[in-house]
Amino acid sequence: MFDNKIFFIGIVVGVANFLFRYLPLRLGGNRSSTGTTGKMGVILDSIGIASICSLLIVSSIPNIMEEHNKFFPTLIGCLTICLFFYKTRSIIISTLSGAVVFGVIFKVFMN
Repeated sequence: MFDNKIFFIGIVVGVANFLFRYLPLRLGGNRSSTGTTGKMGVILDSIGIASICSLLIVSSIPNIMEEHNKFFPTLIGCLTICLFFYKTRSIIISTLSGAVVFGVIFKVFMN
């Protein structure tokens, strides 16, 4: 049937994600043609990785609650995303690296 908790979590995450993207643009901030500047630039630059992490958390929670053995690979995958983004500032490299690390850890150590 219909689970109100899942619906509520989806609404909260969706609204938070929308506001996180909309408010920095709405509040202003100077953007030059070569990139972002100041505090607003940091906020705008972090939108992509924040979206990836929030989607990862929301999509992982139901699986982790049902299968506890996926917690460790998911945690390491998420940390890999953060580390690679911090080092490279590339959302693509970060996401692909996190997915590869999750898959390898889950396949090698959990089976």
